[in-house]
Amino acid sequence: QVQLVESGGGLVQPGGSLRLSCVASGVEVRTGAMNWYRQAPGKEREWVAQIIGLGDGFKRYLDSVKGRFTISRDNAKNMVYLQMNSLKPEDTADYYCNYYHNVGSRNYWGQGTQVTVSS
Repeated sequence: QVQLVESGGGLVQPGGSLRLSCVASGVEVRTGAMNWYRQAPGKEREWVAQIIGLGDGFKRYLDSVKGRFTISRDNAKNMVYLQMNSLKPEDTADYYCNYYHNVGSRNYWGQGTQVTVSS
């Protein structure tokens, strides 16, 4: 059984930082594409960041978070992180961890963690 469990969300002031964590069980984070998505109230879910591949992995980001967010992976702990700096009110959303592997179209989601950026 595959489980992805996010943590680290909360309330932060504009300009602040948070680090989201995602621990995986039933899959190895190094074997697929690990993604962070977010869904703001009343909006569709949008992709935020991805890490894929061996070693440190190849990383890519939504344009609006480039230079502010950093995705990383700890293969030994089977965890993925999203370091979010210089947070803006428009970053307010539920953030979801996602594992995807094209073999068998394996696609798994966590339950999400809420991030609120407000003064």
